[in-house]
Amino acid sequence: MKLFAATLRRLGLAVLTIVLVASSFAFFSAPAAAETFQVKLGTDKGMLAFEPSKLTVKPGDTIEFVNNKVPPHNVVFDTAGTPNKSADLAKSLSHKQLLMTPGQSVSTTIPADAPAGDYTFYCEPHRGAGMIGKVTVAS
Repeated sequence: MKLFAATLRRLGLAVLTIVLVASSFAFFSAPAAAETFQVKLGTDKGMLAFEPSKLTVKPGDTIEFVNNKVPPHNVVFDTAGTPNKSADLAKSLSHKQLLMTPGQSVSTTIPADAPAGDYTFYCEPHRGAGMIGKVTVAS
């Protein structure tokens, strides 16, 4: 009887260990990796536009804005074109300094708590020429 009880206890302990190890994968699995997207400031053909001009990202993703053609450029997120019209969020995503030489870049990481929706951005020197883009943050 003692042998049977000891075997049953070991079996129960082994099953419990397997269940704990298997369930730990659900709690400690790595989150989805954030991606980095590149947007050119000025097209390869020398047009005053962002390339691409529309982009869909997720919270945590990074957008690298690279000075390409027809400088100077910068990236300013429009308060009116930001979900909840958040001036603080628009300011934190913006890079107002002018990029003067090809290859210069600035990066913006979408905050983990950024609301889903469309975010409009533009280049200050070329906004009147239509250099406007849109980032859609998907949840």
